[in-house]
Amino acid sequence: MRDSKPIDFAARHESFEVWFQSPLGRALLASQRCVLDRELSSLTGARQLQIGLSHRLPLASGTDYVQRIITTPTWSPNMPDGVAVCDSAELPFPADSIDLAILHHAADFSQDPHQVLREAARVLKGEGVMALVGFNPLGLWGVRKLISRHHQGPWGGRFMMRSRMEDWLRLLGFTIESSATYFSRLPIQKRNGSVSTRPPSGKPNIIPVGAYYCILARKRVPAPIQRRVNWRKNKVMTLPGAIGASRDCVNKVPGKLDTSNHSPEF
Repeated sequence: MRDSKPIDFAARHESFEVWFQSPLGRALLASQRCVLDRELSSLTGARQLQIGLSHRLPLASGTDYVQRIITTPTWSPNMPDGVAVCDSAELPFPADSIDLAILHHAADFSQDPHQVLREAARVLKGEGVMALVGFNPLGLWGVRKLISRHHQGPWGGRFMMRSRMEDWLRLLGFTIESSATYFSRLPIQKRNGSVSTRPPSGKPNIIPVGAYYCILARKRVPAPIQRRVNWRKNKVMTLPGAIGASRDCVNKVPGKLDTSNHSPEF
């Protein structure tokens, strides 16, 4: 039986970052960079925000944005410019200030993944794009997560259904532009520690059982509904000869006889 105590995800961030230095972790990160570079290459804007677990794992570095910001949950010495130390569920940015938000396993390693999405939606501008990267519970990586006896690396995070994340995004006012799983490599480290020299293809899996999914969603802002115009306001211009607009309008027409209290004559 699993322990019902709250999971301390903050304690697992460091092991997950260290795991990315392994051969399997480097291969996964290379695949994610390839996918995001391809999917986000046509976007442009003022600010790009990456919400993740480490400032040492930058993504989409080739996009055409004036400013790039990366968040990290813990402070470390010699941090470069453009790094903000904060929790993914409480971002220190004003609303409607970001053009592109990249969530790099931020929901996987959060106590409240729904709040992580809400915060990203809050700071994102209308018509802005969110790129959500998370581990896929379906397939061999999901099986490895279930049978794993330790919580190091990716196995200490959540593996949430892609359809569930899409539903959450729709509830937050997003439309899904693309959604697919990637990286079909087995979730095991090679004994010799070698890394494949083949460049990552970044192509989506035909069967949705890849190690991770990438969802691109656009924030939609509904057009305001115009209120009914009050035609009885005092500032409405009266037109000579107009009939039937209102009794007041007829009475105020110059040269028009007030017949409101008289019977019609034949």
